Amino acid sequence: VQLQASGGGLVQAGDSLRLSCAASGRTFSSYRMGWFRQAPGKEREFVASIMRMNIFANYADSVKGRFTISRDNAKNTVYLQMNSLKPEDTAVYYCAAQNGTVYNYWGQGTQVTVSS
Repeated sequence: VQLQASGGGLVQAGDSLRLSCAASGRTFSSYRMGWFRQAPGKEREFVASIMRMNIFANYADSVKGRFTISRDNAKNTVYLQMNSLKPEDTAVYYCAAQNGTVYNYWGQGTQVTVSS
């Protein structure tokens, strides 16, 4: 599986962004999909994940209520709708695909910068 993330940019605090992650291959629907982020000087952290059939999403406490993960298996795409963005959301955001117990495949990342 190859993953291509897009949709990042520079926004102000309180704004919204929607990230997209397009996947190649015909087995997209079999993967659990996740979003992670890495801020400068910090370790990569989990943001959100969604099960194969667009149910049972999980979120990090820091984004719960503001971010929504969704997927369109017909389009081989997973989304991350980010509302009420904060400066601390500034990071490179990565999408990943899990088949088994670990995330096997990673996209290249898209930069999100939130100014105060």
